[in-house]
Amino acid sequence: MFDLGAQELIVIFIVAFLVFGPKRLPELGRTLGKGIRELKAAMRNVKDSLEESELNVSKEIKEAKTDIEESFKKAVTPDIDIKPEIEKKEPYKEKVENQAGADLQAKAVEEKKDKSESDKNG
Repeated sequence: MFDLGAQELIVIFIVAFLVFGPKRLPELGRTLGKGIRELKAAMRNVKDSLEESELNVSKEIKEAKTDIEESFKKAVTPDIDIKPEIEKKEPYKEKVENQAGADLQAKAVEEKKDKSESDKNG
């Protein structure tokens, strides 16, 4: 925790023994032990509360993500039936195909005329 080696601990105990004396040293040790225990308990409580808040936040994020996905799907998916529009477009497609067929027939007739004229002339 504090990266203290054996030599540092011995020096600390000797200084504490000289400053506080042999009668108060056990009492000082008990007080120090209780303080460290309370500090660990407080740290554990803080850690637990942070983990709990993290779980709550992740749960809220998942709910928001689900809501956004659902609203996006609703926005993208049309509410009306598309088939009537397709049926309306189909006759137009047939007209275009009929027009293309008529153009091809007209071109073929012109080619026949040109060919027959060139046969007559030449």
